[in-house]
Amino acid sequence: MTGSNQFSVAFFVKRLLACTLAWNLLMAPALAASDTSSVAASKPENAWLKRVPDLIAKGEIKKALDDLMADQQRDNADWHNLMGFAYRKQQPPDIPRSESHYREALKIKPDHRGALEYYGELLLMKNDLPGAEEMLKRLSKACFFGCEELSDLKKAIEAFKRR
Repeated sequence: MTGSNQFSVAFFVKRLLACTLAWNLLMAPALAASDTSSVAASKPENAWLKRVPDLIAKGEIKKALDDLMADQQRDNADWHNLMGFAYRKQQPPDIPRSESHYREALKIKPDHRGALEYYGELLLMKNDLPGAEEMLKRLSKACFFGCEELSDLKKAIEAFKRR
C-alpha cells in the first residue's frame, strides 16, 4: 500500500468511528424500547408515563383512564398513545375512541413507535390488514435498526394471516 492509500484508509476509519459515535449519542434515546424516556417519566408531572402502563398490564383499565384524564396532556403523543391503548384494552374495547387517540398521537409525532404498533394492532382488530401493513411499513422506517414494536407488530400480522 502506498502512503496516500494508507492515509485515506486511516482517514476513512477515523471518520467512520466518529460518525458511529455521533450516531450512537444522537440515536440512543430513539433506540430505547419505547418512545417514553425514563427522564420524562421521572418528572413528577409525567409520573403517569410509568404508572399507567403498569396499571394497564395489571388489567386496571379504569384506574389507568382515570389517571390519564386527571392529567390531560392533549398535546403529548405519549398521553394519546396510552389513552388509545387503555381504550383498546378495556372490555369491551372502545375502538372509535382508541383509534382517535392513536391518530392524534401520530399527528403530534408521526414516527411514534408505540402508536404505530398499537394502531396497527387495532387495525387488525377491525380486519384492516392493509392498514396494519401500512403501520408496519411506517414502523420499519421509524425503527431503522429494528425495535420491539416492529417485531411485535410483525408477529401480530403473521398471526392474523394464519387465522
